Amino acid sequence: MSNLTKNKTAEQFKKAAEKCRKVFMTKNEDYGSAWRILRTPSLTDQLFIKASRIRTIEEKKSQKVADGIESEFIGIVNYSVMALIQLELGSREDNEMEDEELMRLYNDKIEEAYRLMQNKNHDYGEAWRDMRISSFTDLILMKLLRIKQIEDNSGQTLVSEGVDANYYDIINYAIFALIKLDENHEATDHN
Repeated sequence: MSNLTKNKTAEQFKKAAEKCRKVFMTKNEDYGSAWRILRTPSLTDQLFIKASRIRTIEEKKSQKVADGIESEFIGIVNYSVMALIQLELGSREDNEMEDEELMRLYNDKIEEAYRLMQNKNHDYGEAWRDMRISSFTDLILMKLLRIKQIEDNSGQTLVSEGVDANYYDIINYAIFALIKLDENHEATDHN
């Protein structure tokens, strides 16, 4: 993998993550941190709903609700970050969180996902660039089913990675999908 490709991926990742961060902070202005009351299985179910909607739209090739696939992938990134924060802090009825602390936590989770992506890209040679967006959808759904199984087993695994590793993979798959969607828009705009 060339440095040019690495730099392009880094730039695209940061652009997609920034788009997600802006949506997250705007929603935080509207709703506060009310999501802090949710337990992680509830966040997992919300992620499952979003990924299932994407798959349904991909299969039917139409939709009746205005929010498109891109906004659902952004939601998947943000709900995954919320889940990782909840894993770290636990759910709370006293859910108010200072904006600075929330942004620090959000940025920490995105930075960890970015480091994971860099390590995996090193080993896999950016194979994700040859994948279809629908494959990211399927992989996200598979990861969510794994998380649900782990949650149903009270967080216990015999040899598998934990729930947090699956959430980080979901963030990266969703960001890859956002990058590919952005590339598709750019290609369409140039034609």
